[in-house]
This record gives sequence, C-alpha cells and structure tokens, in this order.
Amino acid sequence: MKNNCPSPARLILDRDALVSNWKTLDRMGGAATTGAAVKADGYGLGAADIVSILYDAGCRDFYVAHWQEAAPLLPFLQDASLSVLNGLMPQDMTNPDLHHPCVKPVLNSMAQVEKWIGAGAGRCDVMVDTGMNRLGLPMNEIDNVMLEQLDIDVCMSHLASADEDIPQNTAQLDNFSIARSAIKARRYSLANSAGIALGEDYHFDLTRPGLALYGGIARAELKTDIRPVVSLEAIVLQVRDLKAGDQVGYNAKFTADRTMRIATCALGYADGYLRAFAGNGEMLLDGQRLPVLGRISMDLIAVDISNIEALQEGDMVKCSYDLQKSAAATGLSQYELLTNLGGRFDRVWR
Repeated sequence: MKNNCPSPARLILDRDALVSNWKTLDRMGGAATTGAAVKADGYGLGAADIVSILYDAGCRDFYVAHWQEAAPLLPFLQDASLSVLNGLMPQDMTNPDLHHPCVKPVLNSMAQVEKWIGAGAGRCDVMVDTGMNRLGLPMNEIDNVMLEQLDIDVCMSHLASADEDIPQNTAQLDNFSIARSAIKARRYSLANSAGIALGEDYHFDLTRPGLALYGGIARAELKTDIRPVVSLEAIVLQVRDLKAGDQVGYNAKFTADRTMRIATCALGYADGYLRAFAGNGEMLLDGQRLPVLGRISMDLIAVDISNIEALQEGDMVKCSYDLQKSAAATGLSQYELLTNLGGRFDRVWR
C-alpha cells in the first residue's frame, strides 16, 4: 500500500532543464538521433517520469541496464523503443517482456546471440567491445556468420574515456568503424554524453546520453549549456543552542569554539548524503551558507544556523548539490551523487 505521508526531504526536479539538456545534446549531435539512458531509475531521479517527459520532447530511444527496470516503463513508451543493455541471462528467457514490441535485448556475447536465435530472433541490438573490456562482442567475433541471422536494429559500442582527450578515443572509433563494416544493422551508435562533445565523427546514427541529461558535466564543452536538473531540500527537525566546548555528532568530530545555534535536518546516508560531505557540505537559506557540522549520520545532519534567527522546526532548507562542485569537494563522482539519491525523497517536478 502506498504511503501518502509527505517525506521530510524532497528532490526538486526541473522539467524544463531536463528537456533543455536533451535538446542541447540533440543539437550537438547534428544529424544523429538522440536517445536517453534512464537506467538506475533515471540516474536516481525517477525513470517513469523522465521517459514520459522526454517522450513528449521527441525522444524515442531509451536504455536501461536490467530487465527488472523495463516493466515499469512499458506504459510510457507508446511507439518508442527500450533497450536492455545487460543482455540475456538464462533466467531472462522466461521474462514475459522478452518479446514486447517496444523492448530489445542488447546482445553482448555469442552465447547470448545463440539464445536469442533459439528464442525466435526478433528485433535486437548488438554491443561490440571496441576496447573497454566491459560488455560486448570482441572484435575477433564480429565476422561470425550467426550474426547474419539477427534482425539488428542498433549496433553499438561504448566509449571508455570520452571525458578525456586520450588516444583510446580514436582507437575505439577506428575499431567501431571496422565493426560497422562487418555487422549489418539499421543504425550505429557510439557516443555517450561526453562522446557527443567529441564531434561529428563519433555521432553516427544515434547518440545515447545519460549523465548530461540530468545536469552532469561530462566535458568542459557541455558546461555552458547543460542546466542542473535536481536540487535537494530537507526539513529542520530541531533547533538548539551550543556554548563553547559543546560537541556535535558521532565521535565528537566538531567542537563549538563559541556560542552557536545549530539545526538538525532530516538528511543522511540513507538518502545518499554520504560521509564524504562531512566538512564539505552545506545547506542554503535565502542565499546564506549553512555549513554541515561534524559527521553525517544515518538519517541526520547538523548545520550551523548562527546567523539565521527565524529558522525553526518544520522549516525547509535547501541543500547545496551542484554536481560538479560537489564531486570536486567530496571525491564522489557525479554519477554517484545522482544514483545514490535514496527512495525516501518526495520527487517533485516543477
């Protein structure tokens, strides 16, 4: 049964920014069609909402990692397609969505190719490993005659280091061009968010952005036009006064050096606000910075509100959650900052 009780913490999600980011990436991709990676529940923001919003914006190609992520999205696909990137495991062969007209497995090995042929060989995608050594057919198998039995919509690969200017990018591009000549498909796809910024040679027929859709900056070329999509708010649970020498939180990692006023807010590990923010995190109210004091707790943080007189229990404060700045401050990746956002948040689209 759904619990209708409001959460003490919420994600404020910017619908216009999401659409703007997709359109920016679509423009940068030139003639290529632009898809959307919505795996990990839309990078933590809510995949069903994101599919619905981006479908209305014109997106027709979506990507998840696991089959269990596919079923909740089917009502929102209409005439769009959903590719399952992790391919086919034995237990997937009885999945009722396996032959859904909107869903395609991404075949990553010849064993998966055999399974798919045995299951009737409907429309599918094929991943080629061009140098990442993660998932995909190795280059020495791209001429296998069994591939000719497949109805391949998209032949794809994945760039390992597109966020850097290193020789691996051109090596993967060269390998993918070879694979394109060997494997017959309707469309070819190589570029992720960072790959789109590498230029036209990497775009092919279809791009597959993820991080940049949600406000992440994968390369400097994206910084000007990619807009933040998510911000956090948390409720103040308690306000208290400290005197010099009072200690705050687990292991007494903060000691007041003066008279202070602090607020305990409903945000912590279980919400994805991790220990790395201790000493680096801050909340915001009316443009004023409220530094996080001491360690992050499972469900709570303490912040310095000495310069805020009106704040009281039940008020909401905003969390400073700029992805690029937070990544630099904490050592967490922008991917971690998004995908660790917990299920307790109310997700509010505005």
